[in-house]
Amino acid sequence: MRILNRFLMVVTLAALAACGGGGHRGGPAVMVGQGSGPQFGDSAPHAWVGGHPYDHPVHGIDISRYQGDINWNRVRSSGVSFAFIKATEGGDHADPNFRRYWHEAAQARIPRGAYHYFYFCRSGAQQAAWFIANVPRERGALPPVIDLEWTVSKTCPRRPPSWEVLREAKIFKDILHRHYGQRPIIYTTVDFYRDNDLRRWPEEFWLRSVAGHPRHVYPGQRYTFWQYTGTGRVPGIGGDVDLNVFAGSPGEWRAWLNGRMQ
Repeated sequence: MRILNRFLMVVTLAALAACGGGGHRGGPAVMVGQGSGPQFGDSAPHAWVGGHPYDHPVHGIDISRYQGDINWNRVRSSGVSFAFIKATEGGDHADPNFRRYWHEAAQARIPRGAYHYFYFCRSGAQQAAWFIANVPRERGALPPVIDLEWTVSKTCPRRPPSWEVLREAKIFKDILHRHYGQRPIIYTTVDFYRDNDLRRWPEEFWLRSVAGHPRHVYPGQRYTFWQYTGTGRVPGIGGDVDLNVFAGSPGEWRAWLNGRMQ
């Protein structure tokens, strides 16, 4: 492991030099380019300190229609172990590529789940009904995900008080739990987590943290997934894509899958 970490550090430093460091766009920077590790890149890599996503062996992606046509077999062979696919947002919008991605990912034998972008201008019950109308209840799918972050939509700019946020989100996830038989995973961002004190929730978390390790950004918070960049590059996908890691070993990943993919 020490040799691997040294190799990863050398690769990362070389990539940063080539791209001008985090925050500047350039050519794709290789993360792990040898052996059996993921063959990913990053168009704007971050100079990680105090914990590195590349040390995690299980990587995945989350996608929406903006990824366009995807070669899922290349994605799988590059080292992608899971995919979360945007299905819906609010109470009346469905991603036009969801059903195609859902089918294609399954054909490539990539474990996949669906996520919903939560709006604060619709009730949790309305949004749950919309998600259920668009996402099949399918044996072997990953748990559904509720994406909780402050929206930037002009049609729904409101920021309700925390008690209302938690009430409606709980209604949403409880309905999905009953329908799909799996507790939804909570995806969230640093500011939303802080503003709504989500550390009080005994839920399974997927945390966004693109400029620091979650143990520093979300101190004390347990998590299952970590979204570490929005500028990843993956063979089979044109342009940037979100990259994530599972917080555990390959063996723990298999055990998690066996426990959650019913």
